[in-house]
Amino acid sequence: MFYQDLAADEFLNRVEEVFKETPLIDGHNDIPWQFRRRVNNDLGQLDLSSDLSLLKNPTQTDIPRLRHGRLGAQFWSVYVPITEYGGTSEHVQQVIEQIDVVYQMTSMYSDTFEMAYTADDIERIHSEGKIASLIGIEGGHAINDSLAVLRRLYQLGARYMTLTHSKSVRWADSATDMARHDGLSQFGERVIREMNRLGMMIDLSHVSVATMYDAIASSEAPVIFSHSSAYQLVPHVRNVPDDILNLVAENKGVVMVTFFPSYVSEETWMYGVNLERERARLVAKVSSVEASRKLERWRKENPAPRPTLYQVADHIDHIRSTVGIDYIGIGGDYDGMSAGPIGLDDVSTYPKLFAELLKRGYSKEDLAKIAGQNILRVMRAVEYKARESNNGPP
Repeated sequence: MFYQDLAADEFLNRVEEVFKETPLIDGHNDIPWQFRRRVNNDLGQLDLSSDLSLLKNPTQTDIPRLRHGRLGAQFWSVYVPITEYGGTSEHVQQVIEQIDVVYQMTSMYSDTFEMAYTADDIERIHSEGKIASLIGIEGGHAINDSLAVLRRLYQLGARYMTLTHSKSVRWADSATDMARHDGLSQFGERVIREMNRLGMMIDLSHVSVATMYDAIASSEAPVIFSHSSAYQLVPHVRNVPDDILNLVAENKGVVMVTFFPSYVSEETWMYGVNLERERARLVAKVSSVEASRKLERWRKENPAPRPTLYQVADHIDHIRSTVGIDYIGIGGDYDGMSAGPIGLDDVSTYPKLFAELLKRGYSKEDLAKIAGQNILRVMRAVEYKARESNNGPP
């Protein structure tokens, strides 16, 4: 079949066939943080079953749009912010509160969501017409240097942990903070081993390259990048260099390509760099109030460029050409970014991306791997390692 000869609606029909058989699994969505930021975790004040695109400040996620986007499973990010090096007991409480948001969501909208803890759960829930809901911890500061906390967060349902967020922790270096450990400390290696034993996936989005190397070397199970793209196309520190892509392939892990604009487009990334330079220049010259006013005028005169769906597909192309189709997934980062790429504005738009891949010559089998089969394979390998390693927490 020459897919390039099909009409536009036929591409979407063929994508629909893929999503019926294989759950579309997204690695990262920040709607739990939007509940905290907007309504202090009072889910009754933000009705996820309604069209939240109509809000004055719209979200990128709601149930009608998730259904339109044909999502089969979602890793909900239980993110809590970190502003300085380390981690505190407050972060532990906050991450438990965000985990509670996910459970509240699945309870309030039980006709749509069901909690999932294993790859088998995802496939069963998808076959029943619901969206499997999983928990991903974004940032190792959430465990506050405690393996006991890590174990109990696993018991609460967390199935991956991003080792760092924007700041380094006392056992691992972040991509966006100064290096203190040259990767992982000895305790960081213990964290990796314990995650392997528990059956919690190791997420290397946000970590430094040195941490990527150390974590892959230390892990006896496949690793993931829950929301990162290709460094070769956009040399942002949040993206994955080719040498790491090769290690991920050897490790049999997966890179879940993100839609976050400054990781997708070099032009968008450089706009942000220039914006921060202008902010620093103004703050050094005028009062903070005047600096804010002038910066807002600069932004209006210099609107931010937005990447496109086609550039996201380029990142997928690059990973496929570098290491193959078996190591690619999707990690949109919806509700963790101000605006998605043109064509991928919200969670309703996933089919458009997969239709574009068909147009580029990807087979339906390729699409199934990217949509869910690759991350399901990783989950099963991580689950197998945990059974082999003592079958869960003490």
